Amino acid sequence: QGQLMESGGGSVQAGGSLRLSCVASRADSIDSMAWFRQVGGKEREGVAAIRLGGGGTYHSVFASGRFTISQDGAKKAVYLQMNRLKPEDAAVYYCAAGTPSWLLRASEYHSWGPGTQVTVSS
Repeated sequence: QGQLMESGGGSVQAGGSLRLSCVASRADSIDSMAWFRQVGGKEREGVAAIRLGGGGTYHSVFASGRFTISQDGAKKAVYLQMNRLKPEDAAVYYCAAGTPSWLLRASEYHSWGPGTQVTVSS
């Protein structure tokens, strides 16, 4: 399993941008990493995922065209560039790692970071 740590969250105005980072200090038994978000007690929602080593990227419908996931294999890091942020994007964003069959299904991942807060004001 991996140990993950997110960074880059913060507060922005609607229309602004943030770049989230996630570094895996251990990367045992993972072939994919992803970003999820959660608001309050709601279910974690898949944002974007990436197959490590150039296997492809996947973005949820709401993220397509605004958010971009990328990786740095040498650093075992993934990034989420978020542009044109909306108030409804405000959430705690989590990095996840694992060997999922379904890339945007939270239950498919075995390692999680503690989360980073994103706040978007209107």
